[in-house]
Amino acid sequence: MFALNIIHRPEMVPEYSQKVTGQGKAEDMKDEGLLTESLDIFRTQQECAHKYGLKTTIQMTYASLFNEEAVSLAKEHHEVYGDEIALSLLGLPCEEFRDKYKTKDFCIWMFSMEDKKAIVGDVFEKFHDIFGFYPQSTGSYYMDAELINYIKEQYPGVKCAVATCWEEGPKAYHTCNNSWYTFMDGGPWAPWIPSKANTHAPAANKEEDSGIVAIPHLSRDLLACYDGNGSNFGTHPQNVLRGMIYDSKTWEYPYLYNLIDQYRYQARFNEGYSYNMMFVGPGWMNKMGRWEAPYELLLKSYDDGCKYYGELKKQGKLVDMTMAEFADYYREKKTYTAPEVALWRDILYGSDKQLFWYTDPYMRVGVNMDQGGAIVDLRPYAAKLNWPVGIGTAHVTDASYPFLIQEKYRAGYFTHYAGEGTVRSAKVIYGKEEVDLCLCRTKARCERQKGRVVLTLDAVDVVFSDVSVKLQTRFTFEEGSGVIRCDREVLELSNPDACVIINEYMVGCYGTTEYAEDMTSLSLSVTNEKGTKEISYEYKCRELSAAGAKEAACVLPPICTRVSMEAEGRDKFGYVKEGYAFSPMFTLGYTGVLREKEVFTTWLRLEKAD
Repeated sequence: MFALNIIHRPEMVPEYSQKVTGQGKAEDMKDEGLLTESLDIFRTQQECAHKYGLKTTIQMTYASLFNEEAVSLAKEHHEVYGDEIALSLLGLPCEEFRDKYKTKDFCIWMFSMEDKKAIVGDVFEKFHDIFGFYPQSTGSYYMDAELINYIKEQYPGVKCAVATCWEEGPKAYHTCNNSWYTFMDGGPWAPWIPSKANTHAPAANKEEDSGIVAIPHLSRDLLACYDGNGSNFGTHPQNVLRGMIYDSKTWEYPYLYNLIDQYRYQARFNEGYSYNMMFVGPGWMNKMGRWEAPYELLLKSYDDGCKYYGELKKQGKLVDMTMAEFADYYREKKTYTAPEVALWRDILYGSDKQLFWYTDPYMRVGVNMDQGGAIVDLRPYAAKLNWPVGIGTAHVTDASYPFLIQEKYRAGYFTHYAGEGTVRSAKVIYGKEEVDLCLCRTKARCERQKGRVVLTLDAVDVVFSDVSVKLQTRFTFEEGSGVIRCDREVLELSNPDACVIINEYMVGCYGTTEYAEDMTSLSLSVTNEKGTKEISYEYKCRELSAAGAKEAACVLPPICTRVSMEAEGRDKFGYVKEGYAFSPMFTLGYTGVLREKEVFTTWLRLEKAD
């Protein structure tokens, strides 16, 4: 099953077109040229989908509800093609909206909660006045939990929503000249059921279920987007043009098709199911061109994208659905604790790089095989962190789910001359020599077993001056546990009588951006049969250790999270380290001894800290 959502919206004053069509003119929300072009493009997008046998979801904007032609088109296409008529919370700007709310804000999640409620009432009731029913689907770039909960309470028929952009945070901000104040890193890349407490964090049970199925805003390249600006790397064809990932002479873009196919490939890791979506406003196909591309190329790329999906449908390899239809399908197939996984490879830069992504109600995890299988991104969904967003809250623009590990914003293994970056890895030690597995590139294979996902890395050779070690790593994710098990096994030692020391460690912190947070509320502890020793974080470089430790742990009150490590193996020794001002991190770890054919096992556990 390769499920597809194509979503169009008749955005009457599109954010991209207005700047171009209105060049040199005073702002006019009722500019006839802009409105006519916007509707023409919407009609063209619909034609591209329909001629290849694809149904769409038409997300009516607030502005379009005041336009008789847009309403008439939606009704006609619903009757003729089976398109769903839904309601978008994008496209708010119009004279009626500006007159009432006296603002140029257009991102629903950034308003005060009072205004969010008023806006929801206005747009939903206007929709009902026009169509005679309430929508089953809605969406925006991001929808915070309070907003979703309110909509579901007031309009219980809503079952699906576009609810976040994957990795639309500081990276996107920096590539928009520091002007795109919509931070929403840390969410799922594929459909999920959001919890009532936090949109990013999937619900673990019926009690946490917000009542909707959430889908991402665009299907992103899970490697290129993570390393760079996601707006250049998505299955939206004009993303590919904006990234300049096409042949300027032939106007061909094999990357687009490879990206779609890589999403299809993920079905083998997700019980035969994969998902893709396009969410497109008319501003992307401006008649004056966009992204250094003429209109003819903008049109060709969109038509070609729909054609490719249409061919897959003809071959029986794709099922096109409306958002509401997809929500019903997803509810039937999905259990709360079942994870979503992706084994992703580079299809753009010609490297051998491979990433693994895992998400469930307790965590989101990124594993980088170019760094020996190091965990380079870790989000503690177990905390179900309540994170109100918008005017009147502590997070007016930052809707991101905080990280414990994030190599892009708090460095990874490769750092400056002093300090440490956030990463979960291991060091292999022999005598006075030491090798970090971050330096050992590898590949991985993923296996979905009953109740678990197993990621097995190809063995790496760690070579010292007079002994070499063939070491294999295996991660196991137990469904519904909030635990990552890591097994390091010595397959071979060049000297069978030798032994090596393994140092399993996690360097962590917390935050949503590059900037360090205040760590003084954190506490570190190590526990063995003699009791528990603790450190209250004061930037003093202190360390604690214990032979035979049962646990090494850190509590992070600002993000309601407790992270801990446990271990099993020969001569295990647990420790914690406090950072310092230039390197405001914490470290949890275990050391142990490994001989040939032996295994050292650790468990990394995420829990909510009350």
